[in-house]
Formats: sequence, C-alpha cells, structure tokens
Amino acid sequence: MTATQNSHHHDIDLTVRLTEAPGAPEYVFKLEASGGSLAGGCTLPDSAAALAAVTEHGEAIFFPKPGPPKMCTQQYGGPQVAVVTGWFAGRAVHRTFSRTDGCEIARWRAMAPLLGGVAGSTGAI
Repeated sequence: MTATQNSHHHDIDLTVRLTEAPGAPEYVFKLEASGGSLAGGCTLPDSAAALAAVTEHGEAIFFPKPGPPKMCTQQYGGPQVAVVTGWFAGRAVHRTFSRTDGCEIARWRAMAPLLGGVAGSTGAI
C-alpha cells in the first residue's frame, strides 16, 4: 500500500463538546488523525472506533446533501447534546447532535464513538 501525496486532505481534527443534560458538566473530547492514523491528541474513550465512524459516516453526516425531508420517528432518546467542530478532509465542521427523534438518534448511533460513547451510555447498537 503506497501512501499518496494527498493524504493531508484526509486530516481530521475534531473537538466534541458533550453535555449529558441541560446544566450538566460539559465533556470535551478530541479526535485527531493524519493519513488514516490516530494522532497524539486524541482523548476519546475509544479513539480507534471514533476514527472508523468518522471515516465511514463523516462525509454524509457532517455535510448532508439536501433532499426531501426524511420521515423521522417521534421518539425521544434523551437530553444529550454533542457539538462537533473542527476539520474533516479539509472542510470546516460545525454539527450539533441530539437524540430528539428517530433520525437524530440514528445519526447519534452512527457517530457514537466520536461523541464519547461507551457501550451502555448511547443506546449501543
């Protein structure tokens, strides 16, 4: 496998601010990766799983394409809110995750490792 000269386009530098409930303490996590490898500044409980989730779902979740409104089931997954900011593949990221309906819960589950998720706390799949 040869490293391409373009690997820097895939650099990931994300900060996650997770609040479990309104007024609860804020947890701050970092995910940093370069060329598909974790960098030294990662502070997530499972940084490798977070990188895998971001690599697989980041494009679609951070930069969703406009389309017809999705039907979202009316379910409430909890008061957690996570705000993700930083850089993904050379593009600025600013995305808020919540658990307020079926679509948001699905997005949360897809990105659970990035949002500080450890099995049991995120409705693990």
